[in-house]
Amino acid sequence: MDFGHILTAMVTPFDADGQVDFDKTTVLIEHLLENGSEGLVITGTTGESPTLSADEKMALLRHTVKTVNQRVPVIAGTGSNNTHASMILTKAAEEAGADGVMLVTPYYNKPNQEGLYQHFSAIARETTLPVMLYNIPGRSVVNMNADTIIRLSKIDNVVSVKEASGNLDQVSAIIEQTADDFTVYSGEDSITLPMLSLGADGVVSVASHIAGNDMHEMVGAFRSGDVASAAAIHRKLLPVMKGLFAQPSPVPVKTALTIKGVDVGGVRLPLIPLTDTEKENLRQLLES
Repeated sequence: MDFGHILTAMVTPFDADGQVDFDKTTVLIEHLLENGSEGLVITGTTGESPTLSADEKMALLRHTVKTVNQRVPVIAGTGSNNTHASMILTKAAEEAGADGVMLVTPYYNKPNQEGLYQHFSAIARETTLPVMLYNIPGRSVVNMNADTIIRLSKIDNVVSVKEASGNLDQVSAIIEQTADDFTVYSGEDSITLPMLSLGADGVVSVASHIAGNDMHEMVGAFRSGDVASAAAIHRKLLPVMKGLFAQPSPVPVKTALTIKGVDVGGVRLPLIPLTDTEKENLRQLLES
């Protein structure tokens, strides 16, 4: 499965009452597809998945699949720290028309590496969809190490990993010891270019909501051999990439979208809006 190089970890738009807003979702999808996104990852961390019910996730997926209409791959975040619940949600995502699923490392439970292997392999057996693993120890506490990812890559439909450990040695080992058709994506915007230099395929991006064309140009320049231009774009984007995580994500990127004229509403508790000062700082950063 070719997921593309710039995948956007899409925010979930809400209305004034905090409910999923499908009209705003349509506008957001069109904005992303017109601005460099080659794939959409929904109901993940940036999509506020911990606050979405299973029914909301499925309704959002069905709407996204219909709106996208096969223009780009749609990957559904169906992982959790409950293996059985993840199996059920993954099977529902397949029935709803997802092109792939993303499975996050179980959080809070703190499983060991064998537990991680059994968790992911059990879910993968329940679907024919391509599976993207999602390693993010900053949120899940447990790091899925290179050996476990390499072992999981031998399962036919485990085809990719979103690597957000920040450990470039681990990334190198994964790329070196997995098959050429196993894809590796940066899970952090700010290390996309360093990971590309190691052989990664792209990024599952937050910054692409507002700088998608720039991200697309950076990856394209690197892949065509123009490393200097890619590095220049990276340096230009780095303050924005950092600014979008200056407060808990996705609060800044939702605010940035609104500033840019794409209304996606607010966030659900326990996340809270930016203060006036934080919003003004973000506005100045975007304008600069």
